[in-house]
Amino acid sequence: MNLDRQAAFSGTKEVAEALRFDAARLESYLLKQVPEFSGPLDVKQFKGGQSNPTYLLRTPARSYVLRRKPPGKLLPSAHAVEREYRVTRALYAQGFPVAEPVLLCEDVNVAGTPFYLMAFVEGRVFWEPQMAGSNAAERAAVYDDMNATLARLHSFDPAKMGLSDFGKSENYVARQVERWSKQYRASQTETIEEMERLIAWLPAHIPPAGPARLVHGDYRLDNMILANDAPKILAVLDWELSTLGDPLADFSYHLMAWHMPHSESAAGTATLTGHDLAALGIPSAANYVDAYVARTGLDPRPHLPVYLAYNFFRIAAILQGIIGRVRDGTATGEFAPAKAEMIRPLAAKAWEFAKVAGAR
Repeated sequence: MNLDRQAAFSGTKEVAEALRFDAARLESYLLKQVPEFSGPLDVKQFKGGQSNPTYLLRTPARSYVLRRKPPGKLLPSAHAVEREYRVTRALYAQGFPVAEPVLLCEDVNVAGTPFYLMAFVEGRVFWEPQMAGSNAAERAAVYDDMNATLARLHSFDPAKMGLSDFGKSENYVARQVERWSKQYRASQTETIEEMERLIAWLPAHIPPAGPARLVHGDYRLDNMILANDAPKILAVLDWELSTLGDPLADFSYHLMAWHMPHSESAAGTATLTGHDLAALGIPSAANYVDAYVARTGLDPRPHLPVYLAYNFFRIAAILQGIIGRVRDGTATGEFAPAKAEMIRPLAAKAWEFAKVAGAR
């Protein structure tokens, strides 16, 4: 049976037992820290998202969104809400479409773990890249805006935004391969032959580095809020993996939607594979790449198979991290256990692209 991702991931639910915190204590803190805040406070948990638990805070006057680190044992450098807050502040100041950041709280006594608060953005989230219920003209406009928004992100000079120290800009892909190999090992629950091959092959086949730019790290349609009445991006969400790095690695991650292995379970990441893109109004991967190249002057095409091998490897390692949290009892999404089913297909897809790039 096909999972209706739109129904499964849209909206909110009661806060999961393992992710509850003292709402009264939070309300008391916000009354002191946020000038326009007034209770009573109602807290719900967003259904979507797997990594940093995200909550809708409703008050009679205004709604907010709170993102916090999950409780429990965490992988090194993961769930850095402090970094998310910093980068969204810098981007908001540039007029880039992000939710307005309100405050950062690193005091674990308020909500159990560090968190940040942002404005709630009213709009639409499409959980499937084919945008069911839309039309060809709107899909074409949304995909064009998505392309233009990422191109704009990759045009910023990090130093001019106060982000020159937001990450090591050199050898981004090499460091990412090393990082996710280690994270994979830390969460590993079984031997996957393709992952072993990729861990050995990728370090010797890194594409030449592009210019250091701000990268999102998880740029895809379901990490965006669209206007209710227009094909326009109001906010790009989930900056947890953002850093300074290779914009072509970031862009080629975004291209995975065109190549993602199909899955009918909650494990699956949404995919354009098997859809009639022309009929839907969605550009082909080649045309989408052309539009990005025209906007940025940056060209992934000479090394695209390696970039895609790296990105499918990376997402497999990220999902393995979720399985590690399931094992440790700190996973935040109700569909987290099913993610184990996708790690092998993703690793196999990564190795397919590695073979296109010459791996044997």
